[in-house]
Amino acid sequence: MIVPVILAGGAGSRLWPLSRSQHPKQFMPLIDNNSMLQETLKRVDGITDADPVLICNEEHRFLAAEQVRQIGKTPSILLEPEGRNTAPAIALAALKELDRKEDPLLLVLAADHYIKKIDAFHLAIESALSLAREGKLVTFGIVPTHAETGYGYIQQGNALGKQGFKVASFVEKPDSSTAESYLASGDFFWNSGMFLFRASRYIEELELHAPDILRACRRAIDEGQQDLDFLRVGSEAFKGCPENSIDYAVMEKTDSAAMVSLDAGWSDIGSWASLWDISDKDANSNVLHGDVLAEATSKTLVQAEHRLVATLGVDDLVIVETKDAVLVAHKNKVQDVKKIATALKQSGRTEQSNHREVYRPWGVYDSVDRGQRYQVKRITVNPGAKLSVQMHYHRAEHWVVVSGTAKVTNGEKSYLVTENESTFIPVGQVHALENPGVVPLELIEIQSGTYLGEDDIVRFDDNYGRA
Repeated sequence: MIVPVILAGGAGSRLWPLSRSQHPKQFMPLIDNNSMLQETLKRVDGITDADPVLICNEEHRFLAAEQVRQIGKTPSILLEPEGRNTAPAIALAALKELDRKEDPLLLVLAADHYIKKIDAFHLAIESALSLAREGKLVTFGIVPTHAETGYGYIQQGNALGKQGFKVASFVEKPDSSTAESYLASGDFFWNSGMFLFRASRYIEELELHAPDILRACRRAIDEGQQDLDFLRVGSEAFKGCPENSIDYAVMEKTDSAAMVSLDAGWSDIGSWASLWDISDKDANSNVLHGDVLAEATSKTLVQAEHRLVATLGVDDLVIVETKDAVLVAHKNKVQDVKKIATALKQSGRTEQSNHREVYRPWGVYDSVDRGQRYQVKRITVNPGAKLSVQMHYHRAEHWVVVSGTAKVTNGEKSYLVTENESTFIPVGQVHALENPGVVPLELIEIQSGTYLGEDDIVRFDDNYGRA
């Protein structure tokens, strides 16, 4: 049996401002209407009937659950309280499967990769099966199309049967001249970060090469608790786990590393330039999304999310417009976009973490306007959903229903508010908002007070297990 293990904990900071820490690239539709996570889950159709294991950050749990629900998937969702890189994440999945008294093959995939040729992807997995069943830890080496300096490389060694090779070495990201020599040799492949191996074999190798990681992950699984559709691993145990990648912790040290080549139009979409590379282009080699007017423009990516973006006399640029930010960068500098995200985080700016639209388990809100002592939000509550019973120390709220019907708890009173009606929640009043209907509830919330931060919420009861 093959169990897909989907790693969905990345930050995607190089794709800022579209990708934010609270809504990173794996949850976004970068290529078509499905998100990268949804495409990854659909990609394993036909390989196995086993439910996947999805590993994501606790902060993204409801976003992940909603996206898998939309495509009819039912994975086990493991929540990391804090990212500790890939070696511990995969250990959690392996231990979980072994706890079920099974020893499946684990197909480890990143949630934010693109693969154009699905048939070739499936064939590569079939080629890797015999090696994995023999106890090898198989990785997939991408046949390089150019001398890329943004990827690590795998050097192939001696042949292992007809389909695979022993791994001679893993190589860090090279400079341009070294990358050219790798390409010319024909012996080097891009490191995809995808793997196939038995759960027990990974645990054996982890015990041998990184026992401190294994001990922490065992304890985290033992202390785990089921919460709604999620398995929360032991927080303190996992936070104390060493942070390390599977490459450093196991693959570079084991004698059982094998490689199968993959030529399937793969990309990790690690930058805006990568997205430009794999996207369909117009006659001037432009990739244009949204309301874009491009004159005398070539080899440029423009992503217009909410308004007209016009370009004139430019080449080799990346221009990305969202509701609250605009990025303009030369394509050969986009690997440094993460520096902007880091600077925003250090200065405490919300543009690093959230879009104007913020998703919650009950729906979404859009911060329409903000000023001194006031904030305006457009709130959408899903049918049957309810916000937590809560109160605020520093702000009052005025709700105006735009469409649908709201059930409002306001102190000791409970009542309905319908379209074009409003209600007022004083400072310090315990209150709740619910959509009892079958259509989305939309309302405008006007907050006023001395402090309007999201942390001014005292929850008394919550349907979604939030503190």
